[in-house]
Amino acid sequence: MTSVPKHFKHAALALLVLASLNLAGCQDEAKTSPAASAESREAADPRLVTVPENFGAQLKVEALSKAPVADTLSVAGKVDFDQSRLTRIGASVTGRITEIQVFPGQPVQVGDSLAVLNSTELGQAQLNYLKARAQADLQARSVERARQLFAADVIGQAELQRRESELAVASAEQRGAADQLKVLGVSPAAINRLGSSGAINSVSTVAATIAGTVVERNVTVGQVVQPAESLFVVADLSRVWVTAEVPEQQAGQVKMGQVVDIDVPALGQRLRGKLIQVGDAVNPETRTLTVRSEVDNKDRSLKPAMLATMLIQAAPIEQLVVPARAVVREGDADFVFLEQAAGRFRLAPVKLGPDVEGRRAVLSGLQAGQRVLTDGAFHLNNERKRKELE
Repeated sequence: MTSVPKHFKHAALALLVLASLNLAGCQDEAKTSPAASAESREAADPRLVTVPENFGAQLKVEALSKAPVADTLSVAGKVDFDQSRLTRIGASVTGRITEIQVFPGQPVQVGDSLAVLNSTELGQAQLNYLKARAQADLQARSVERARQLFAADVIGQAELQRRESELAVASAEQRGAADQLKVLGVSPAAINRLGSSGAINSVSTVAATIAGTVVERNVTVGQVVQPAESLFVVADLSRVWVTAEVPEQQAGQVKMGQVVDIDVPALGQRLRGKLIQVGDAVNPETRTLTVRSEVDNKDRSLKPAMLATMLIQAAPIEQLVVPARAVVREGDADFVFLEQAAGRFRLAPVKLGPDVEGRRAVLSGLQAGQRVLTDGAFHLNNERKRKELE
């Protein structure tokens, strides 16, 4: 076995010591270099980012503060009839429908005929009136003759009073028969014509009681109808209601007279209304409170049963806010860039309220006074993603 000369051993040892010194010097230099330190931290935490030189976007940093914010409550609703402008119309007598004169969607005025029916009940009531009228006329003439005979001392006071009593009874029966005709839908003018002509007419009409649009027809020709049945529904659609169900936890945000915005997807537009009623009781099944607003509908664009969304704005309260333009959306979460030092930012997760006039209320994740990147957040996030890919 050959031995290594001593001078070779010393040379190898010297080279090893020199290499160790050089490595230690490089490590010390890396520890003391700010750029290397920043790069190592950013590599370890991908949410840290340093603004590079000659960054194209303009950056602006602002300290967070409180501002008055009004929460907007969004609840599902629907368009409905204004119940004060809707009426259900039926026949005033029992009879058989012989003609239908209107159909759903047709406009009508007060007094317009909707349908015609034939009623034996009406004919009998007219006959009763004619009998009562004739009897009253007969008793009136009898009283007149009795007064003449009493004046001539032919009959006594008792006979005159008896005939006057019979006239009072006959007159009352005539008035009762006339009232019965009015109940059956006969006008006073028609009653007078009946008394003059004596012609019985068993035909009756179903007439509109308000001006509006026929929205329902629940009768066919030949059908026998009763006064209790609803044959037609007429509605004035110049104004409609929009009703919505507010969860009971948010019932304190709604009050009578509040102005609300209403989104109607079918029309693609936003309307303005006013709350005219707030329910006094919570529905025990849905745990919601019914609210109702009134909306002008002169152009008839709103149709009952259309879906709508009611946006109710609560009273403003002081809250910590962040500009909406400062928010970065990543997946299903919101983030903002917090300033760590000059030119250095950290992407921080936050929970925010909805956008209200360009501001979002901070629910958690931020504190007053923290400095947040408000302008250029989108571009800085792209830079962060680029470095993360590298």
